[in-house]
Amino acid sequence: MTRLVQKHAWVLGLLVLLMVLLGITKLIQPSFGATGLESLARAALPFAFATAAMAIVVIVGGIDLSIASMMAVCGVTAAVLMQSMGAVPAIIITLGVGTAMGAINGALIVVTKVPDIVVTLAMLFVWEGVALLILSTPGGNVTDAMQGIIAGSILPGLPMALVVMAVAIALVWMPVRRSKIGLSIYAVGSDELAAFRSGVSVGWTKVVAYALCGLLAAMGGMSLIMLTGIGEPVPGPYLLASVAAVVLGGVVLGGGRGGLLGPIIAVFILRIIRTILTLAAVDPNVTTIVEGVIMVAVVMLGAIVTYRGVRA
Repeated sequence: MTRLVQKHAWVLGLLVLLMVLLGITKLIQPSFGATGLESLARAALPFAFATAAMAIVVIVGGIDLSIASMMAVCGVTAAVLMQSMGAVPAIIITLGVGTAMGAINGALIVVTKVPDIVVTLAMLFVWEGVALLILSTPGGNVTDAMQGIIAGSILPGLPMALVVMAVAIALVWMPVRRSKIGLSIYAVGSDELAAFRSGVSVGWTKVVAYALCGLLAAMGGMSLIMLTGIGEPVPGPYLLASVAAVVLGGVVLGGGRGGLLGPIIAVFILRIIRTILTLAAVDPNVTTIVEGVIMVAVVMLGAIVTYRGVRA
């Protein structure tokens, strides 16, 4: 038990911090309860998918700056397709589109050998343009049944949005985590050269990691249209937020260490901080500044820790 606690000390610490922040929220707003948790889970849903997607590419030793743009493409694709076909075919096609976009990002990085930050920055604009070609203005249609998936709670204090998020991410990550490709992702992130000498196909592993990133980005895009009821071609503020949550969640920016649970908890911590500031009647502009400062500080701290680890 002691070893288990020590192994997951950071994640447990994040859980304690989340509980403390929820307690503070309850003190500020005594009426905060099941409805408040439901609203929090729904607001955190797209951020959670973006963070899970980013975590995988960071673990493999990369980064994807096109996360938000891929989410926009998948959101408008699903919204448009639902007007001409049922929800199920639209979801399947959208998941395929997201996976393909992620695989394209990974293949470009592997084939060109251009740094991932440069390739994905360029693809950010490419995918943003694709989203605008599909839907130049907010529109499309989302079925009531699909919107209802994340509404309400299964049990008091257990929002449907949280359950949907947990199940969807687990279905993607759990089969991969302990498989050969999952071990390869961690090996490449830890030491690419050592992984290559051990017989790991580094290029293929990176392509798969980016494809998984695209798949989760597609889920994030669909969660957006579930919340709004329409497709939005303009990317949302998910890039820096996802990087901050990944670092706060214990994933090392250099790759090879971390998981998805810590970053997901970190998403809720960042969201509840915004809720606390809002309930405390802090000016919205000041709230945005505080959020930005927290995100930048977390990312900078993660970069410093990574740099010291490399020097050591």
